[in-house]
Amino acid sequence: MHLNFNLSSFPDDSNSSNTERSLELAHRSIKVCVIVALGVMITLGNIAVLLVISSSVTGWSRNSRHLLLSLTAADSAFGLLVMPLNLWVSLVKGYNEGPDALCHVVAFCNATIYSTCMYTLATISLERYVAVFYPLKYCAILTRKRTLLLIAFSWCFPPFLLLPISLPTDIIQVHFSTASLVCNPSYSTNVLYSLSLTSLIFFPCSIIMTYCNLRVWCAAKRQRLKLRQYDCARRSRPNVASRVLVPVMAAYYTCWTPCMAAMIYNALSGRSVPEWAEFVVVWLPTSNGFLNCIFYFWINQSFRRKFYHILQKLTLALCPKLAHIFGCYSTSQIQFMSNIFDNNNSVHGRSASVSSTTTLLSLA
Repeated sequence: MHLNFNLSSFPDDSNSSNTERSLELAHRSIKVCVIVALGVMITLGNIAVLLVISSSVTGWSRNSRHLLLSLTAADSAFGLLVMPLNLWVSLVKGYNEGPDALCHVVAFCNATIYSTCMYTLATISLERYVAVFYPLKYCAILTRKRTLLLIAFSWCFPPFLLLPISLPTDIIQVHFSTASLVCNPSYSTNVLYSLSLTSLIFFPCSIIMTYCNLRVWCAAKRQRLKLRQYDCARRSRPNVASRVLVPVMAAYYTCWTPCMAAMIYNALSGRSVPEWAEFVVVWLPTSNGFLNCIFYFWINQSFRRKFYHILQKLTLALCPKLAHIFGCYSTSQIQFMSNIFDNNNSVHGRSASVSSTTTLLSLA
C-alpha cells in the first residue's frame, strides 16, 4: 500500500516541476527580450548623441560638452556593459550555481555605473544652476580644471565607495536573482553599509538636482512673466522651462525612486519584492539612459539640426543614389546652411549652460 502511494505520487511531482520549469523559461525569455530591446535602444540613442557632440554644437560651451560626454558615456555603459554582463551571467547560472566571485564583480559593475550616472546628472544640474544665476562669474567658478575634477569625482568615487561589493567576503553578500536576471547584493546582510550607500549617492544627488532645477524653473518662470508684460506683440511664449525641466525631473524620480525603495525595503526587512516588480524596479533605471538622450539632446533644436546634417553627410557618402531620392543636400550646401543657422543663433548671445538652459531664459 505504501509502495503504490509513492509510485502514484511521482508523476504528479514530475508534472508539477515540469510546469514550473516551463513557466520559468517562458518568463526568462520575455525578460531577456525586454532587456535586449532596451539595450539596443540605449546603445543606438547614445551613438547618435556621440556623433553630434563629438563636434561643436551651437550654444554649448566646452564645459557643457565635457559633462554631456560624461553622461553619454555612463548611459552607453548600460547597453554595452551592464546588460551583456548580466545576460551572460544569467546563462551561466542557468546551468551552474557559480561562480560567486563573478557575481560579485558583475554586481560591482552594475552599482558603479548606476552611481556614476546619478552623480553626472547632479553635476549637470549644478552646472546649469551656476550658468543661470552666476553668468558673469561662470568662467571663474567652473573653470575647465574644476569641471574635469567634477567629472573625475563622478567616475572615481563610486568604485571606491562600492569596493566591498566586488570582494567575495562577508562584508556584504551577493546573489544571482532569477527574478531580475541580475547579480544583486543582499542588502539585508549589511544594513548599515546599504543605508550608507543611499545616503551618499541617491539622496545627495536627488537634493542637488531638485534644488538646482527648481531654482532654474522659478527663474525662468519669472523671466517669462516679465517678457509677457513687455511683449508688444502680445503673443504667447512657449513654456520651455516646463517642457524641459519637468520631464527631466519626472523621469529621474520615476526611474530611480522605485529601485532605491526596493533596496531600502530589502535592507530593513530581509525580503524581496514580488518577481515582476523586482524585474521592473531593477531595470527601470537603465531606461533613464535612453530618456536622457531625449530630454538633454533631442529637445534642443541645434542638436537636431546638427544630427540631420551629419545624417545627410553619411547618406551622401555611403549611398549617393538614396541621398538623391530623399533630396539630401551636398556637402557644400550643408556647410553653407549650417553657417547661416549658426550666425543667426549667435545674435542671441552665447550661453555657457547646457542646451536646455540656453533656451530657458531666452524664450521662457
